[in-house]
Formats: sequence, C-alpha cells, structure tokens
Amino acid sequence: MTQADPYSADFHDELLIVRHSGEIPEVALHGSLFFLSCDPEGPGVTLSLEETLELKKMAVERYREIVKRDLDPENRDKGIYRGLARCIANWQRMELFCRRENFSVEPLRKETSNLLILFIKNEVVDVVQNNRSSSVNCGRAELKSFAEKLGLQPESLPEGWSELCPGNC
Repeated sequence: MTQADPYSADFHDELLIVRHSGEIPEVALHGSLFFLSCDPEGPGVTLSLEETLELKKMAVERYREIVKRDLDPENRDKGIYRGLARCIANWQRMELFCRRENFSVEPLRKETSNLLILFIKNEVVDVVQNNRSSSVNCGRAELKSFAEKLGLQPESLPEGWSELCPGNC
C-alpha cells in the first residue's frame, strides 16, 4: 500500500461523500475507509491518523447538519424534515460516535440546546396563534429527556412545550 495523498482526488471525493452522506454518516465513513484502504478497486492507500481524523470530522459535521435540519422551523413543511423524534435519534447516534472517537460533544450540546429552545418557542407561537398544528412527533417524556441530555431543565423550556407533544404523554 502507498501513503495517502491528502490532496488526491480519491481522498477529496471521500471527504465530500462522508460530509454529504445520508442519515447515518458512520456508514459512509466506514465505506470511505474501506474504499481508500482495502477495496481492490480503490487506491489502496494507508491513511495517516490525520487523514482518518479528517474523515471522522466530516462524519461529525454531517451529524451536526442533520440534527440542525430538524431543529430549523423553516424546514417543517419541507420533504427534508424528519421531526424531533429523528433529531433525537440522530443526536444519540452522534453522541455515541463522538464518545467512541474521543471527540468532545460539548460545543455541539450547547449549539443544539439553543436551537431546541428556539424551535420550541417558534412552535409554541405558531400553534397558539393557530398558524399550524404542532409538528412535534415525540412524546413529552422523550422531549424532556432530550432537553436534559442537552443540559436543559424542563423549567427552562418555553412555556407550553409539553402541550406540543402528541397525546401529551
């Protein structure tokens, strides 16, 4: 095997593939690692720790992007929107990935907690003003648990948050 050239087309392409992958960036990451190093049709390179780290960072960025996507009120009526239930699942995947890879999740936690508060504020206003029905697709306990994982206490959530949940359970 040869050493990877961080500026090679193959490496650059794989960075983009991981960064713009689907719902589970880890799958794309492992596919890229296999292609670059082991796939008989790949370049057969030995990735440095820095190159592997760069690919892993792309996976974290993709996770971050999909979590943010479902906390953006502008996306609620778009086909890309998956709702808070999927946001929570993606947060959990990202958190586990970061823990396994020794990445700090704290900057992501702060950003996500701020986005969750803004999302809920927006949702409460829209629902109360009868502009729309709630787009929250997770239960009260699940939303409360997610907020707590983000470092938020239920009393710090916008008033009316629990009424947004389907069935209020």
